[in-house]
Amino acid sequence: MQLDHLAKITGSFDATETMPLLFIGHGNPMNAIEQNEFSKGWGEAGKTLPKPNAILCISAHWETKGTFITAMDKPKTIHDFGGFPQELFDVQYPAPGNPALAKETKELLTHTEAKLDEHWGLDHGCWSVVKNMYPDADIPVIQLSMDYTKTPQWHYELAKQLSSLRNKGVLIIGSGNMVHNLRNINWHAPDKGYDWADEANLKLKDLIIKNEHQQLMGYHSLGTEMTLAIPTPEHYMPLLYILGLKKESEQVNFFNDKTIMGSISMTSLKIN
Repeated sequence: MQLDHLAKITGSFDATETMPLLFIGHGNPMNAIEQNEFSKGWGEAGKTLPKPNAILCISAHWETKGTFITAMDKPKTIHDFGGFPQELFDVQYPAPGNPALAKETKELLTHTEAKLDEHWGLDHGCWSVVKNMYPDADIPVIQLSMDYTKTPQWHYELAKQLSSLRNKGVLIIGSGNMVHNLRNINWHAPDKGYDWADEANLKLKDLIIKNEHQQLMGYHSLGTEMTLAIPTPEHYMPLLYILGLKKESEQVNFFNDKTIMGSISMTSLKIN
């Protein structure tokens, strides 16, 4: 698969084998520049994949009223955080965009009236991960926003409409965290999770393996530990996009499987 596979008339990529899917637990923005077990795990994951024609990322950090798709030629690197070293703010990830792919994605999403966006760019939920996977920034990247007014079921069903992109060499990445409770972070336990966080992480993994997607969409009915693990939905929803795209016969492989700082799960998964 090469970048020159774009068809000149339709703007679409040539047919490829079905691309894998990724959900990445992205955690602390500093993972973008630190060589640690998580950033190394992302880099290793990138090496196991066929080189994509393009990347479509659903990030926890782009919530909107309505559905939007980045459609600029050169998306900016967004530093959507505060209180970190200047070194992190200096990072640029100059991957190109792909307006043709953005338009094609919009046309696929008949579930809603998606709009093309010329203002957003690549937020840290996207570039902090992709930078470690593809440091040369030579693969076009677009982002799909998440409509915060919609239900988990709605997001799950919307994702299914993206499935044909997998056969055009597009790597679809959901970037968030399965367990994400910033109010309960334990700064004194950088390598440990609370018992409830570990229990929630295990329960989620078990349901993912068993393809129990209805239960995963109804996560608030799964017990107290799940309510603590997912106090707000934005970091969890990207997982539902990836599960919505999963074929029942496909296998799930977990990596970076660790709860840290009490209440953050870095657990990531590859589906193929």
